[in-house]
Amino acid sequence: MKRQNLIPFILLLICTISGEVRAQTVNTDSQSGTNPPARTVSQVLEIWISNTEKQVVSLADAMPEDKYSFAPTNGEFKGVRTLAEQVKHLAAFNYLAANFILGRTPTLDQKEETGPDSVKTKAEVMEYLKGSFALLHQAVAAIDNKNLVEALPGASKGRVALALETRLGLAIDTMAHSFDHYGQLVEYLRMNGIVPPASR
Repeated sequence: MKRQNLIPFILLLICTISGEVRAQTVNTDSQSGTNPPARTVSQVLEIWISNTEKQVVSLADAMPEDKYSFAPTNGEFKGVRTLAEQVKHLAAFNYLAANFILGRTPTLDQKEETGPDSVKTKAEVMEYLKGSFALLHQAVAAIDNKNLVEALPGASKGRVALALETRLGLAIDTMAHSFDHYGQLVEYLRMNGIVPPASR
């Protein structure tokens, strides 16, 4: 997926929530007659990370262990990742982004977006995936209006440069990246006769 398509979305999001601006809804609570409380940037991002986690983890868990080595071969699929490699790649990027958001140095396997070689079985891959989302939750909890668009040089690895060198850009990219691979994983499941959980 070309992340350049995210630039207009990121700019809109920045304009909407950066600075000290907090959106207030015009709808009032029907019982109390008061406005619901404003949400912080980290609370909004937390909602989206939680939704992404729910969808991705349930999808990865739906594939049986004996199919974790599956990769399509019928068509132009030479050299594509196996299902396990797809999930590890997705998780490694989550770790990478979360570490940058938290001001930490990602490991080499995170920078290469491959995950550790030692992670092989379904149980290990699932644990690695869940751990990546746990760190993302911690990372978005640390985002506030003061550090939202603070420059994080080197975080983009040359992709959408300036937008991704911010905590907001990285948090958004984890969700876009996750759903890019979610779509691929859906096809992997369907090729093996498995209906994805969200479609059941």
